[in-house]
Amino acid sequence: MNALDRLAATIASRKGADPESSWTAKLFAKGPEKCAEKFGEEAVEAIIEAVKNDRDKLTSEAADVLYHLLVMLATRDVSLDDVLAELERREGTSGITEKASRKD
Repeated sequence: MNALDRLAATIASRKGADPESSWTAKLFAKGPEKCAEKFGEEAVEAIIEAVKNDRDKLTSEAADVLYHLLVMLATRDVSLDDVLAELERREGTSGITEKASRKD
């Protein structure tokens, strides 16, 4: 089990927990929309650090993005395994081909 798997498992274990007991439980209590908003904020912060070319800050912000992505997914009952399965399904397919195959 890698760090991302362990993080996803920890996040899943916080669903339904007392919001006073953990930051993740507090995020869950705020609902899916707030979790999506927080993910967006973290993504923007990562973009800013990428543009500034600050490797250390980008690394830190990228970790925040991954955490908040997993929280957001969990609020909608989408697991890391679901996302990994989708990536595996796309593996070996050109990005141009894959994007063209999506239905509007």
